[in-house]
Amino acid sequence: MYTTKSGLILGFHGCDEKIAHDLVLQNTIFKPSANKYDWLGKGMYFWENNPLRALEFITDLCNNPQKDKITIVKPAVVGAVIDLGYCLDLTDYYGIKILKEAYEYYEDLSKASGWEVLQNTNPKSISDNPDNLWRQLDCAVINLHHQFRADNGLQHFDSVRGVFVEGNELYPSAGFRDKNHIQLSIINPNCIKGFFLPREREE
Repeated sequence: MYTTKSGLILGFHGCDEKIAHDLVLQNTIFKPSANKYDWLGKGMYFWENNPLRALEFITDLCNNPQKDKITIVKPAVVGAVIDLGYCLDLTDYYGIKILKEAYEYYEDLSKASGWEVLQNTNPKSISDNPDNLWRQLDCAVINLHHQFRADNGLQHFDSVRGVFVEGNELYPSAGFRDKNHIQLSIINPNCIKGFFLPREREE
């Protein structure tokens, strides 16, 4: 009963400046990501309330282009007004319980079918990173759970929300990291009520 989140939130997505303007002007649609290593499964990705992190991410992608990514000419950020709807929220007990059960189903199905049980890993270029930036396992578990719900006539999730502890300690033995963030994967495009270009704060 309480998994439907009340109210609207803001999400921010890093992209090329042209795409940001096209989204605001409704000249293009926001296409979902479907990489095998996406942290929250397939969906349209946003940083919750975090335009600076979105800009940092897309700027890094611009400076370090990847073969399977579109070319970034000028890094930019587009904001979105979002209603999470029926959300698989991995910041609360109910969502975490669902994900644990989803993993157990994934593991049993993989073993019975002779499939490899995937692991979260890092790209070869940064194999010593403790954050495991390629989340093949998490992605597979979440996507399989979506399929399970569809196959069994259960209510589908409109979105997935997760909090991530990432980066370096802010100070020795700190419980906080310099890249901690909340990420959103929007599955139902109707959750996105509109796009906007973020403004600079006026003094």
